[in-house]
Amino acid sequence: MPLPQPIRWGIIGIGRFGRLHARAVQSTYGLELAAICNRNCERLDEAHAAFPSAHTTAEYRELLADASIDAISITTHWQDHYEVASAALASGKHVLLEKPMAATSDECRRLVELAQSSPGKFMVAHICRFDPRVTLAKRAIDEGRVGRIVSMHAKRNLPQAKGSLRLDKTSPLMGDGIHDADLMMWFLGRAPTRVYGRNVRFNEFRYPDVGWAMLEFDDTVIGVVETNWGLPANTPTVIDATLQVVGTDGMLTIDCSHTGLTILDSNGLKMQDTDYWPEQHGSLVGVLQNEIAYFANCIRQDTDPNVITPAEAARAVYVMEAAERSAVIAQPVVLS
Repeated sequence: MPLPQPIRWGIIGIGRFGRLHARAVQSTYGLELAAICNRNCERLDEAHAAFPSAHTTAEYRELLADASIDAISITTHWQDHYEVASAALASGKHVLLEKPMAATSDECRRLVELAQSSPGKFMVAHICRFDPRVTLAKRAIDEGRVGRIVSMHAKRNLPQAKGSLRLDKTSPLMGDGIHDADLMMWFLGRAPTRVYGRNVRFNEFRYPDVGWAMLEFDDTVIGVVETNWGLPANTPTVIDATLQVVGTDGMLTIDCSHTGLTILDSNGLKMQDTDYWPEQHGSLVGVLQNEIAYFANCIRQDTDPNVITPAEAARAVYVMEAAERSAVIAQPVVLS
């Protein structure tokens, strides 16, 4: 029996996350890393050296015009997501778009509409929904094992990065808090009715170092999202992340801080990533590969991705946008 043709994959945006997508594509059976695009020529040359079999271009519309490319990952700066994703959907490609979906909830709504008329599959890469720890928690909640949820608290905190690696690009709430806000809404099956956000700044970057958001779901559930990108640089965790769900009959905790592998060397004590994108036997494995393999199977089977829908991804941006607005005006924001 002849083997099926591989899905030819392109990457638009080859920064850190684009390189991770490229390696995950290379590590997934039935996928071929065919093309890479980046407008920074120096970074594009580095990508060509790292992935020599992939065609490279500085113009994303050239990649979209290539009929031999079946699917693309969009891993550009989030402020560029709408422009690139709308063109990709119009081209008919299958599109895996990194989160956050777009820079504004209005742009997100327009992408949802464009996706409905595009012949290609479309999914926003909310990676936490593909984490086995999270999906097992979701199953326990759906089975009623913790009863009715009454409160949730999440933290997703990072050590300080050198210079403006993160905080000149996005805020902690939109960059990381969006994960936990999305999971809270996924667990409950609905959006909050009111959001109250607060930010704290102690460096002179574009965005504040700390963001908190309280999500109120009517008068029945409260969710707290904590994001602090200013932990000490020598913090041993890769990411200090937990999500606790308390119900009327039980509780559960998703602990992403302790990875199961800690190494002490001349640089100090550090936990190693064993979940999201670790390398094993020369391949990239873990949650990111789970996500890409799932999207690839949706393409093969001609089924719409339903682990995360475009409308849910747009909702996550809308809620974090409201939290940021609340932080500016120092008042709760009611959501429609």
